[in-house]
Amino acid sequence: MYGIVVAINVGIFAILALSVNIITGYAGQPNLGQASFFGIGAYTTAILAGKYGVGFLPSLIISGFIAGIVGLLLGLASLRVRDDFLAITTIGFNFVVVAIFQYVPFFGASMGLSIPPLKLFGYPVGYVGLFIIILLLMLLVILFTKRMERSWIGIALVSIRNNEEAAESLGIDTRKFKVISFGIGTLIAGFAGSVYAYYMGFIMSYNFQFMTSITILSMAVVGGLGTIAGPIIGAIVLGLAPEIFRFVSDYRLLIYGAILILMMSFQPQGLVGDGSIFANIVRKLRPKTSGVDQ
Repeated sequence: MYGIVVAINVGIFAILALSVNIITGYAGQPNLGQASFFGIGAYTTAILAGKYGVGFLPSLIISGFIAGIVGLLLGLASLRVRDDFLAITTIGFNFVVVAIFQYVPFFGASMGLSIPPLKLFGYPVGYVGLFIIILLLMLLVILFTKRMERSWIGIALVSIRNNEEAAESLGIDTRKFKVISFGIGTLIAGFAGSVYAYYMGFIMSYNFQFMTSITILSMAVVGGLGTIAGPIIGAIVLGLAPEIFRFVSDYRLLIYGAILILMMSFQPQGLVGDGSIFANIVRKLRPKTSGVDQ
């Protein structure tokens, strides 16, 4: 059972890492407030399920779309700022959202909110069932991201990341696609928040503080921004690190920070990003296709 609990945590954060990867990895927009949309999804589900008795699937969908709508609004506001100023804006937004959860009675204030046990078609869903749901949700996110990569949206986002001015000169509406990236990334975070609420059974504003945003972004960075496998691998590595180093629990945060520093210093592309050691090894091992004989 302990292994399933750890796997559920890793799976939820893998979905979150994939969500921030769309905004920061593909569109190149710094986002240090992804935990706020994670929280919006979780609190929406807590209110719908706990106060109004809404079922799992409707609450999951509504939570995702509400987080996505708020993300679109933040994306619109972010058009006036760039780079470091955008990062600061997302940090401030995270603190504002957490403060609302912490002090507004409708959201439980400091007492938090409880969520009824997860049921599907009237049957209770245990940890194993919840893990399967998370895997299915992650698979959908992966399939969507792969499809997005090959679409005009993905091409436009990567163009903005590489050179925004050049993208504009080619006729790409960079403002529109920035907002789209925020909408998609935050919608996925809302889905993760909904599942997290059912998993925890009780949520508080503390669960969605700024440090959670740093954790989410770190997973994407360690694995490799702009890739699909990277955020998942990063979530596994950083998700399991606290468990592996539990025997030195007093120094777990120190070890966690050391891993990040080493990665940023010696492998800034992440474990599987373009130009990483792993990517180079795969490229060398890949069989070369022979040309047509003259």
